[in-house]
Order: sequence, then C-alpha cells, then structure tokens
Amino acid sequence: MDDSVWVDNLEGRLARIEQPVKLVFFTQTFGCDTCLSARQVVDEFANLSEQITVEEHNLVLDKVHAERYGVDRAPAIIVSGETDLGIRYYGVPAGHELASFLDAIVLAGTGELALKEESLAAIATLNRPVDIKVFVTPT
Repeated sequence: MDDSVWVDNLEGRLARIEQPVKLVFFTQTFGCDTCLSARQVVDEFANLSEQITVEEHNLVLDKVHAERYGVDRAPAIIVSGETDLGIRYYGVPAGHELASFLDAIVLAGTGELALKEESLAAIATLNRPVDIKVFVTPT
C-alpha cells in the first residue's frame, strides 16, 4: 500500500471520532532514545484531527502526573476519551504497531467496541477489575 492510500485510510478512520481524545505523552530528557520518534507520531495524529490534543509530561520531573496515570517508563502514551479508559501505549507506535494505536484512538473518540455479543456478555459477568496487557510485535 502506498503512503497516500495509508494516509487517506488514516484520515477516514480519524474522521469518525465524535468526542475529544487526549494523548498524554510521557517523555524523559536522558536515557530515552525513542522518545523523540514517539512524540513525532503523536504530533502527526494530532495534526490529522481537531478532536485530538496532546499533553506532554516529563516522566522524571512530573512525578505527580506519572503517578496519577500509573506510568513508570517512557515513552508512554495515554489514550484518553471523555474518561481515562486505562489505555497505555509504551514505545513508538510505528510500523505494524500503528494499527493498534489507531484503533485505541478511534475507540476513545467513538466509544465503539469491536467486540462480539458473546464477548460483551462474558465481560458483563466480571465482578472485579481486570488488568489486560496486549503486546504488539511485527512477528
């Protein structure tokens, strides 16, 4: 797929966002070789939709915010809609990982869950918080 088709698809998906989405970005000045790349991706998404805003914090200097969001490493991106949905993205959302990052943004901005009825019914039976971690790799 050439870049123009990918960007058109990206913009089309972001156009579905109905509610504001805040990307809370955690960086650090030293010891983070990928922080600049991650920030560039975050800024690109914010430039593609008026619904997306970016808030940046330094992991080392802004301890209060890091504790509030439960972030302990950088780069970290919190994808938040009207409420904090608990979505945390660590690393640079690029390449194959970009699709899951885009899905998180669309979820936060639309509230649309791409789950089957059976899955929603199973989730409804849970009576305690569940911590789910999803790892994305190109392999």
